[in-house]
Amino acid sequence: MDPSLNRILDRSIDVRRLAKYLPLHVDGFWGLDTAIKLSGGQSNPTSLLKAGSGRYVLRRKPFGSLLSSAHAIDREYRLLEALQSTAVPVAKPLHYCTDISVIGSEFYIMEHIEGRIFWDQTLPDQSAVERSAMFDEMNKCLATIHSVDLDAVGLRQFGRIANYYPRQLSRWTCQYRASQTAFYPDVEHLLNWLKDNMIPDDGEVCLTHGDYRMDNFIWHPEKPEILAVIDWELATLGHPLADLAYQCMVWSQPANELSRGLAGIDRSAYGIPTDEQYVRSYYKRIGIDAVEDWNFHLAFAYFRIAAILQGVTKRARQGSASSDQAKYYGEMVPVLARQGLAIALGKALSTDLPTEEMVVLGELTLAL
Repeated sequence: MDPSLNRILDRSIDVRRLAKYLPLHVDGFWGLDTAIKLSGGQSNPTSLLKAGSGRYVLRRKPFGSLLSSAHAIDREYRLLEALQSTAVPVAKPLHYCTDISVIGSEFYIMEHIEGRIFWDQTLPDQSAVERSAMFDEMNKCLATIHSVDLDAVGLRQFGRIANYYPRQLSRWTCQYRASQTAFYPDVEHLLNWLKDNMIPDDGEVCLTHGDYRMDNFIWHPEKPEILAVIDWELATLGHPLADLAYQCMVWSQPANELSRGLAGIDRSAYGIPTDEQYVRSYYKRIGIDAVEDWNFHLAFAYFRIAAILQGVTKRARQGSASSDQAKYYGEMVPVLARQGLAIALGKALSTDLPTEEMVVLGELTLAL
């Protein structure tokens, strides 16, 4: 069974009111019966709508007070519209609603695509050959996203062109500060390192997904084929290596239910490429050479996810996070910062650095 369908009714949605609204705005829609809350969607709650006319997906902003520029589902909807004419596999958007009186927040409706979602990146139910094909499919899909002709699909103004990393560091620092619930020295040290070691703008710009990982794909029911890339809220125009580094960062986490990484497994036996093999395949597909500042891209990825999880933690304390696991993510913030520091300083990566090494890393960072 698809773990994303946890069969819990989404009682936050007034189904009767929504049932009256949607037939007036979505072609062919009729007979809304239930709304089921889907797992995941830490940032923007997502629900499966079951109606007489079929199945649909509703994605909305969280209720309550929100951080500035966060939960930009309007941009996500516009992007899905633009990508309909490209080779990027995405669901078809059907309607965007700005009237918060309908369900209490802005939302949009898109088609439901039947397929598989994998939360465990080790893919335990697949063979080594199937895993290899699926990781190659992810690699190919990422290259396809980064190759979108921005002018042809009207996305040249989707984000700023120049100085991607300085702008991103500023943005996520502000987001982190706005949601900060505790003082973590290693986050501060990592921030200082990123500021002091900012890489120059090399002119590379493309559409970036922003959260490119295994559970943000809908896979064909039987084949190693991605039918749709989902959760585009963090998409922007940026550096292609930001997506690639983020995906590799996710894999560096422990292979458990919370982190869903690949650390500690024998990738060769599983048929899963190493980071180096995956990166090399991507370079070949996108037509770029190896870069000298790969550690910066990785270190930034660690800070960015730490800032994102800090936001989830803050919303959990406010009671507006969309997952019951949200309150546990705060514990990962300092761990991710320590990992980012290790990468930045060229040290061996550990998911649980001892206190002594944390102090050394912090002192080294301040000395740079």
